[in-house]
Amino acid sequence: MPKHQQKGSSSASAQRQLRVGEIMRHALAEILSQGGVHDPVLETNLITVPEVRMSPDLKLATVYVMPLGGRNTELVLKALATNKGFLRTEAARRVNLKFAPDLRFRIDERFDEAERIEKLLRTPAVQRDLKTDSDEN
Repeated sequence: MPKHQQKGSSSASAQRQLRVGEIMRHALAEILSQGGVHDPVLETNLITVPEVRMSPDLKLATVYVMPLGGRNTELVLKALATNKGFLRTEAARRVNLKFAPDLRFRIDERFDEAERIEKLLRTPAVQRDLKTDSDEN
């Protein structure tokens, strides 16, 4: 273990990652919602930013996005990648960090996964199993 790293610093580092990720999320969501990016795809699609995950060194931000209604995801990802430099610069102006993190955009699939699980829980077989389990208690 290096001398400069103290015991418990990994949890402090993780807390900082979470905190900076949330600040970046707010900044990017604000930029996208205010129409600050002059791109026809980004101007015509409402985009939510549910999460931003920061690397431990805070130099890379993985930005999870979801266009409203889940439509045009590939088009939106391409537009975000095209405007990555502007978004990075604009976010850096709003967030006080030593380095402006590089941005990587990904589609947030948690909503689809939650919907899939919800449908699965409503299937007759699962309902029957749940009813059987509750009858035994």
